[in-house]
Amino acid sequence: MFSVYIYDKTFDGLLTAVFDAYFRKTFPDALLSEGDALPLFCDELHTVVTDEEKAGRVWRGLQKKVSSSALGCLTQSWLSELPEVGMLIFRYIRKAIDAPRSIETNFGDPDVLQLAQIWKKVDGERVHLMQFVRFQKAADGTFFAAFEPQYNALPLTVHHFKDRFADQKWIIYDMKRRYGFYYDLQEVTTISFDDDSRESHLITGMLDESLMDKDEKLFQQLWKTYFKAICIKERMNPRKHRQDMPVFFGRPEPHPSKKHLYAILSRRNEHPPSGSLPCGILWFPHRSICVHPQKECTRMAKIRCGRAGCVQYFLAVSYTHLRAHETAAN
Repeated sequence: MFSVYIYDKTFDGLLTAVFDAYFRKTFPDALLSEGDALPLFCDELHTVVTDEEKAGRVWRGLQKKVSSSALGCLTQSWLSELPEVGMLIFRYIRKAIDAPRSIETNFGDPDVLQLAQIWKKVDGERVHLMQFVRFQKAADGTFFAAFEPQYNALPLTVHHFKDRFADQKWIIYDMKRRYGFYYDLQEVTTISFDDDSRESHLITGMLDESLMDKDEKLFQQLWKTYFKAICIKERMNPRKHRQDMPVFFGRPEPHPSKKHLYAILSRRNEHPPSGSLPCGILWFPHRSICVHPQKECTRMAKIRCGRAGCVQYFLAVSYTHLRAHETAAN
């Protein structure tokens, strides 16, 4: 028998669906929302009426079964808005309730593993927002930032921005989902604009010059000139920089361009206190890194040793490590 539950696509609605399933002792094979096409063969159809009390009972039951970090994983995964995430979380909750012990580290279960992978993507989106969001100062002194994240991770960043920019008014706005948050030096409130609003800054993410502070354009140009002047063109690596900065953050930014920013992040003091390094070796004077040759690393590119006759590769080397390598080679 193929069972389908219809719910309102909210997290409380999903928890209510779990409650109804245990109450009715029939579990759905699919979770759909109003207006979705029903399967060709459907034996049972149940419409879930969202109830905060029922949802609360399910949540309190989960708190007894899994840790707070696992609960955070559930809520963050829900923000991915992926089509299959509702049914995935439903199966996870059912397994967590029925299991005699916690399932949160049972990555042999495909649902647990997939949910952990989705959580990792959403959390990565949260980190990207905190790293790459650039504000523009409006004429009234409010700082404005707009972007189009792949996942609905904006609520996860509010605490960071409130703590980081506690002394200034700001607006962070999700152009894809048409909502944002406004901080007025006292509290953060949710804001949204009409669907027919055609203000250019709500579409492009860039304030019109007429709305900018009188010095904003100047500071933007100063930043771009500064980063362009000190970057090293030979170290520009578009392929690596696309991995570090997602394409959907590539809209025009008020601060330095991505390629210049990446080149500067790669810059270090290129010469040791005494002597010189072989060609192709980067020296990090402020870091004590000793990475074994030929070891894989996803965060740093491999660098071939420039010493004549040497075929080994380094990921990042300190001056001490390099000297030890040369001594061993000789």
